[in-house]
Order: sequence, then structure tokens, then C-alpha cells
Amino acid sequence: MNRQSTTRPNGVDRRSVLAAGATGLALATSGCIDRVESAVGQETDRLALSITTVPADGDREAVRIARQLEANLEAVGIDASLDMRSRSEFLEAVLIDHDFDLYVGRHPADFDPDFLYEMLHSAYANESGWQNPFGFANIPFDDHLEAQRRVDGEPRRERVATLLEALAEENPFDPICFPEEHRVARTDRFEGWSADHPESRHGYLELEPDEDVDRLRVLVTDSRISRNLNPLSATLRERGSTIDLVYDSLATEHDGDLVPWLAEDVELRSADGDDDHVAEATITLREDCRFHDDEPLDADDVAFTYRFLEDTALGRSEFPSPAPRYRSHVSTLEGVTVESDRELRLEFATGLEAARRALTVPILPEHRWREQVEARVGNAEAFTATQGQWGLVTMDNVPAIGSGPFRFESRSEREHLTLERYDDHFTGREDVDLPAVDVERLQFGIDPGSASSIERVANDGADVTASMLEAHALETIPDDPAVDHLESPSRSFYHVGFNARIEPFSNPHVRRLVAGLLDKSWIVDEIFDGHATPTATPLPEEWEPEELIWEGTDPVTPFFGADGELDAEAARAALEDAGYRYDEQGRLHQ
Repeated sequence: MNRQSTTRPNGVDRRSVLAAGATGLALATSGCIDRVESAVGQETDRLALSITTVPADGDREAVRIARQLEANLEAVGIDASLDMRSRSEFLEAVLIDHDFDLYVGRHPADFDPDFLYEMLHSAYANESGWQNPFGFANIPFDDHLEAQRRVDGEPRRERVATLLEALAEENPFDPICFPEEHRVARTDRFEGWSADHPESRHGYLELEPDEDVDRLRVLVTDSRISRNLNPLSATLRERGSTIDLVYDSLATEHDGDLVPWLAEDVELRSADGDDDHVAEATITLREDCRFHDDEPLDADDVAFTYRFLEDTALGRSEFPSPAPRYRSHVSTLEGVTVESDRELRLEFATGLEAARRALTVPILPEHRWREQVEARVGNAEAFTATQGQWGLVTMDNVPAIGSGPFRFESRSEREHLTLERYDDHFTGREDVDLPAVDVERLQFGIDPGSASSIERVANDGADVTASMLEAHALETIPDDPAVDHLESPSRSFYHVGFNARIEPFSNPHVRRLVAGLLDKSWIVDEIFDGHATPTATPLPEEWEPEELIWEGTDPVTPFFGADGELDAEAARAALEDAGYRYDEQGRLHQ
């Protein structure tokens, strides 16, 4: 099968290239569709697809999108079914086992476009975690991913734009929308609530409690933080700042900038490379920092962290076992040199902008994690640490030993996680210009419902909802001066992911055809009640090329229909043009 090139032909307008793929969709692909194999369709050649997602109590919007997609697949003769799993089981199926046809979910994204490198590079096609869960492999596309890493400023924006154009053609996943983030907080016990809270360290530490308040009561809808605190788990960690409060990183993002945190000083500079620019960093750690077990934190722990994230088996396994989280962050590094207890030098294979993500990984205590490796390996001569699955990255990491402003105190599974202030943290020093912890305890309570969480805050049963509130519950927010409604845009996005390892989604044209069965504008209006922005790309508008900016309709995979009503005949005709056939009962076959 010949694949469509991801590069733009010389002399051809970019908009015309995209339009050819977006408006036609019924491309000359007859004969490119291989035999479909599934548990349902083995006896016949009828196309059968399973949509993996979470149940309504896990993500109401995701399951409603999945149901709409299921209905429209059925309308065009495809045997579609939903495979609903708990949040952790959903992530295990998608990120670890790669056991899905297509899925609907929310991607955590990141502050820099370089998260697309881990999401799509073919080097990660067989790894676990958010590293390329689609199994997408395309060498020309890899070139685009690598090119955006090597430069900064306007040249990088141009390369990211080219990358997004190539992504629109290949479509290994289809972005749907960026949801607004809504939370509620009480104003009578704390001041200083901001729209950024609570997705950042500063959001928690900048709060000002009333004189007699010594505990911050936080509600989350996800019980996983009360069950496992392993910072490396791909199935238990997605978003949220719990890990950022327990573990320090060298730098932290605040108000769109990267500012020193555990590092007293970060000298990040550009150095001339062969073709492009590469980055170097000199790091000076703050004095007298310690982990929660009172062991000193020094440059050796930072160097260990970077090595450990590259191979959690520390060279003891037959094959390296990279961490299923933060894998791409540290892949930018070429070398780490410890100069002294407080100083180290980092060398990167990228430009300055892509290199910054490496400074945001949690710093791990070498003495704790090396001990865990040795305990599991023992004297074994032959040892295999399956990436993303072996005990070190799945174990319940309690007590969680970090060096952050809060440390683990207690938990009750599916009820609460309680952190206590770490009095020796550097934010409490007078000479450190960072916000300090002003409460003794931070208690995360579990409430799976958005409406019930709002009610608990309104009734003084909690101070803030940390998890994003679902759109359907926003109308229940009371008009009460004691309750503040916090609103902010989101980097995370809802999307449909395709398993490109298997038929029929190894074919980009089929991926685009299926994506055209969803009306993103209707989804935003009806499922998110208008509290989201439809999108054709996984990046905010400031990164998009002009021809991919949403202007009322999807410029990449336009919907087969209008106002949420599917034009099944048009979609069926496109599928027939793509090499499928219908039987007398209207069922689709390869």
C-alpha cells in the first residue's frame, strides 16, 4: 500500500493540499483496505469496531462523545460497540496493553508543543504510557517532530506549523475540543484564589488562610490519589498537582514562564550545533535541601533521576525499561555532569524551548529508588523489567518520599489523602522569594460527582474542587458571595485515538473517514453546553497555521452532515469509494 507523503510538494499551496484531503475523503484508495480482523467479525468480513472509553461517572463528556460516535458508525453499517472501563483500566488498555480499536478520552497535554514528540514519534510506538499509544510510525513525520525540537523562536513556530499540517494529513488521533476548566472555591476561609488553581504549586502556596484556619480541604472526583502515589505510574497519574506538592523539580511553570524552584539559579543558554542550535544549562541547587526522610538532596540525586527515568532497571535488565511517565522530557538530554554537591551541567540535543521540559520532572531520592531496584533484582543473572509494567513503576509508593512543600501523612482508600506541611522546605526561608505553605494540612477528599462536589463546597464541607467540573453541573453553582466560580482555558483536549497497529486504522484515509462522523461544533454545544472550543489541532491557536485555524467548520475532517445530523448516504458513498462494500442489509464489509 502506498502511503500519502506528509511533505508538501514544491509549488503547491498548503491550503489546497489540506483541502484535497479534507473535502474529498473519498480518495482513490480502492484496494488499500486489507482484511479486517476482530473478535466479532472473524466469521464474516463485516467491519466491527470497539470504542474504548470510561463510564459516565468517570467522564460524562467522554462517554457521550463515544455514544455519538457509536451511533454514527452504526448508521453507516459498521458493527460498533462500547468498551467502558474504569479510569485506571481505560489507561491500562490504551497506554500499557494497547488493546483497543479506537478510544475517546482526554489528553493531559503540556505547556510546550514538544509533548507531541512523545505522543507520536515512531521510536515510542511499542512503549507504554502516553508515548505513542497509537503505534503510529512514519519516518517523514518523525523528521517534523525532530525538526521542531532543534530550533527556537519564529523558526520553531514555522516548524511546528509544518508539523501540524502533516498531522492533519495522517490523523493518528483526531482532536475534538479544548474544554473550559471550571472549579468552585469558598472565599470565607481563604483569599488568593486564581483561575490557575489548583493545577500549579503556586496556586496552593499563594493562598492566604484566615487566622484560625490550619487545613485546606480539597475535593477530587478521582479516587486514584488515595490508592497509589507512585509518580511514575501511567495508569494512576495524569494531571493534578499532587506530585508537584510532594516532589520538587528544578523549575516550575508559573504564569506562562518557567521559573527556578529547587534550583536557586538556572542558566539556560544556546550553543552552536552543526546545523541548528542546541541548549546547555548550568544548575545551582538551593542550599541545605532535604528529602522528607531527612536525607540530604544533592546534585547526585538530580543526575540519578535523569538516568533512572531513562532506565528504571538501572542497566540490570536485559533491555532498558524507561519510565512510562517523563520519558520524553529526559530524552532531550545528551549528558549530565555533576560539578559539586550543588552544581551540575546539562547538555541537550535540542533547542532552548524543547529543553525546558527536562527541568520540570520530579527529583527522586537515589537512596530510596536504587534500594527498590536492588531488592527486586537481587542476584538474578537474567532479569527483565517490562517497560511500564514491572513492579517499580506500578507499586504503591507509600510512604511517598519527596522533598516538596508537603509530605505524606495518611490516607484512607477511596476516602481521602492527607498531606502535612514539610517545615524544612526552602519556601519557608526568609531569603527565598517564593510563596510559602500557610496551612498545616492539605486534605484531598473523594467525591465522584461534580454536582455533589459543588454542593459540599457551598455547604462549607470543602474549600475547593480541584478536579474540573463537568459542564452539566455548572448550572448548580449557587449565586453566593461565599462561593467563587473559577474559570480558565485548558491545554488538555478531548480526542479520538486510533490504533494504527491494526486494520483498518493502519490506513490514514480510514482514520479520516471515521473522524468525519463526528460534528465537533455540535459536541461543544450539546455535550459541553458551549463550555469548550472545537479544534482541528492539539495545540492552542497561537501555534496553528492559518489554514488549520477553526473558522466555523473543521478544516481537516469536515462532518458528513450538519448540526449534528449525519448525512449517512454521503458517508456511505465515501466508504464505498474507499473500497468498502455494502450487503443487502446495509452492513459494511471490506
